[in-house]
Amino acid sequence: MSQQGASEDQRPGDTPDRPLPLSGIRVIDVGTFLAGPYAAAIMGEFGAEVLKVEHPIGGDPMRRFGIPTRRGDATLAWLSEARNKKSVTIDLRRPRGVELFIKLVSRSDVLVENFRPGTLEAWGLGWKVLSAANPGLVMLRVSGYGQTGPYRHRPGFAHIAHAIGGLSYLAGFPGETPVVPGTAPLGDYMSSLYGMIGVMLALRYKARTGHGQVIDVGIYEAVFRQLDELAPAYGMSGKIREREGSGSFVAVPHGHFRTREGKWVAIACTTDRMFQRLAEAMGRPELASSTQYGEQRKRLAARDDVNKIVTEWALSLTREELLERCIAREVPVGKLNSIADIFEDEHFRARGNLATVTEDGLGPVTVPNVVPTLSQTPGRIANLGPPLGNATYEVMREVLELSAAEISHLRQQRII
Repeated sequence: MSQQGASEDQRPGDTPDRPLPLSGIRVIDVGTFLAGPYAAAIMGEFGAEVLKVEHPIGGDPMRRFGIPTRRGDATLAWLSEARNKKSVTIDLRRPRGVELFIKLVSRSDVLVENFRPGTLEAWGLGWKVLSAANPGLVMLRVSGYGQTGPYRHRPGFAHIAHAIGGLSYLAGFPGETPVVPGTAPLGDYMSSLYGMIGVMLALRYKARTGHGQVIDVGIYEAVFRQLDELAPAYGMSGKIREREGSGSFVAVPHGHFRTREGKWVAIACTTDRMFQRLAEAMGRPELASSTQYGEQRKRLAARDDVNKIVTEWALSLTREELLERCIAREVPVGKLNSIADIFEDEHFRARGNLATVTEDGLGPVTVPNVVPTLSQTPGRIANLGPPLGNATYEVMREVLELSAAEISHLRQQRII
């Protein structure tokens, strides 16, 4: 079992006198990869018992997604994102496996799945069957396009959701090929966060009524929901926002600027007052006068000229010199951090945003820490992504109350 190391980056977890908010909640995660299962990981961070149900042969394909480790059955992505889970192997394509799963659902609170719509139903594990076994069940269903609509049976991934949801169209420079909006699968994380919100609301409803319900999230719609005023702008006037590179159509200067040694900073001047502060930091207060660029409308009309002035100024300074001047004048500014920069950043360190966990056979592994921070019941990382089937015997024996002989027979039959 993995354990947290004694790092200053650690945050306290639950203790007998201060249980975490989801202590006593049992979650079954039967999904694969990230969209949905990430929601289960968050629940585990805040005290839920999360049982990761996987196929006995191979398990979740995410175990092989990303940079491999010496452990063999785990990549770094698996270790980080399958944290706080116990692995239980059950073959859901076999009748006895279906029986075991239904029994497990009957003794749990939340089920997370992300198969294409209709898959669980084809296995005899649809909502009607599961809710009959557990009327209080809360079921989170994350899929590419949701459980309804003409696209519902299409395969869905974050990259496709970014495109369908409207985000990728905005990423890149004017007139050029749209780019991937970051290499991280944002749609998977966003849909999981919306799913997590849905689970919390459903558990609140269950506490009042005793009834469960289904939460239906499409990855694409989680992406679409983040696009601020795009929908009302088009609906009202037909305006289509295009790619704007590192800038913004609503403000200038508002983008990324290279410094003398080739490093980058982000500067955001969304108001006249902010631009005045920047002009003072640049040693050119006259730029913010009413006759030059002191008004937003004038800056927007002269976008290229303003950006050129700021670009030339940034290139004359090192990144630290620029940051020092901007911070002294309270100009919104920040480094474009690589992961190496983040590891050295004093604010990340002070906030405990990196946690170091000692993993058997691997030693210390650093992962992003728990978010959000709760003052009375902060979350914790009990273990990283588990070895395949590490809790199968425990769950079969203690939760499903099977005998040792029954468990042995199930193993021989490769049902678990």
